Amino acid sequence: MDKVVPSAASAVADITPGSSLAVGGFGLVGIPWFLIAALLDQGADDLTVVSNNCGVDGAGLGLLLEKRRISRVIASYVGENKEFARQYLAGELTVELTPQGTLAERMRAGGAGIGAFFTPTGVGTMVAEGGLPWRYHPDGTVALASEPKDVRTFHGTEMVLEESIITDVALVRAAVVDRAGNCVFHASARNFNIPAAMAGRLTIVEAETIVEIGELGPDEVHLPGVFVQRVVELTREQAAHKDIEKRTTRPREETSA
Repeated sequence: MDKVVPSAASAVADITPGSSLAVGGFGLVGIPWFLIAALLDQGADDLTVVSNNCGVDGAGLGLLLEKRRISRVIASYVGENKEFARQYLAGELTVELTPQGTLAERMRAGGAGIGAFFTPTGVGTMVAEGGLPWRYHPDGTVALASEPKDVRTFHGTEMVLEESIITDVALVRAAVVDRAGNCVFHASARNFNIPAAMAGRLTIVEAETIVEIGELGPDEVHLPGVFVQRVVELTREQAAHKDIEKRTTRPREETSA
């Protein structure tokens, strides 16, 4: 089955307002730049986004935030995004902050057909006991807070119950993809792309390189094509677009002749 579609615009055309999205990437590493841009142009709003973070100001998911397209975020941290923090504290955005490993496992479990799981992460904190502010009133008081979760003991260790996550759509980026949707990710770009792809009922991949079916060896595949429904081929220029959050350099050391 050839899953390659003509463009990013056609790939996201049927995403409806109110949809939930799992989005791959960590910071700006491995994010689906051009699927996000196409969704921005498409216009869907009232979106729930599940991602490690929500981009940065002026880039990635931060663009959807600036246009008020996102109403709820499930993430592990705010990151380098002042607009994210402003909307959250001003009561304009619902934010469910989740421990990073727990978030990854919630998405992976959703894709694996697991309804919930127990983990020791968060026991003894508001993650388990409830009271985490999910949404504020404009005056700074809490409008919506998390509920207590079930805590049980396994093998002598207390653990908290976490529900898995399944989203309407997943947007991810891969280095090499064959026409059947089998994906290979480059280095740290694997990050949240694999669990995000697993969590989506409809998974769309933007591919830096597309190869024919059979060119990828079975042991090379990081994400089987069974989890992927649509593949968008990037141009060479698009594939080379890989920004970073902060560029930190040090002066060159002077060397003697």
